[in-house]
Amino acid sequence: MIKIAGIEKLSTIDYPNALCTVLFTAGCNMLCQYCHNADLIDFKGKLSDMSELLVLLEKRKKFIDAVCISGGEPCLQNDLYIFIATLKEKGFRVKIDTNGTRPDVLKNVIDDSLVDYIAMDIKAPFADYNRVTGVLTNIENIQESIGVIMSSGLDYEFRTTVCRPLIEPEDIIEIADYIKGAKRYYIQRFKERQSNYKSDNTLVTYNKEELEEIIKQIKDWFGVCGMKG
Repeated sequence: MIKIAGIEKLSTIDYPNALCTVLFTAGCNMLCQYCHNADLIDFKGKLSDMSELLVLLEKRKKFIDAVCISGGEPCLQNDLYIFIATLKEKGFRVKIDTNGTRPDVLKNVIDDSLVDYIAMDIKAPFADYNRVTGVLTNIENIQESIGVIMSSGLDYEFRTTVCRPLIEPEDIIEIADYIKGAKRYYIQRFKERQSNYKSDNTLVTYNKEELEEIIKQIKDWFGVCGMKG
């Protein structure tokens, strides 16, 4: 059974040009210091009852166009495929937020036309992934996911959360170079919250002016390039 640890009934920002419900899955295979959903990494709370959740979504069809499955890391869920297939049968558009560590899962749902939009976080330059994510990361999987998404024909976006000392301006440009030609690339400003994985005041956000200067250097590489947060 897919493990849903939280629900945002209505979001205007998580699915471009659509109203959606966001479902947060329990569990993640990364330990990013800036994570704002750190309580989901090793979730110990009550999970949503699946039958009740599906009834809720059915009732909300008059208000929403799509369902965004976020996390945590949704692609770790054993029943993700079955759950998404159920959502598609009910007429919802489906978006997945992912860290790209399970390209096999992404390929399966893409090949079977079960997902409409994918948002993938690219955490760092490939050489720095382990340091930024706090775990050993198979970079070949990250690279494969980028390729699968860019060749999918779907709507998609890549994004990077940035803060010092984890990510420097030259790192952002290096990441952008990996995905030249992508439809969308967003730079997300880190925000200090109590729910961050390590909220110890060592992470410093960029100001908007700094990021605007970086975006000027890379914006022509993408269909859309901008800032979030």
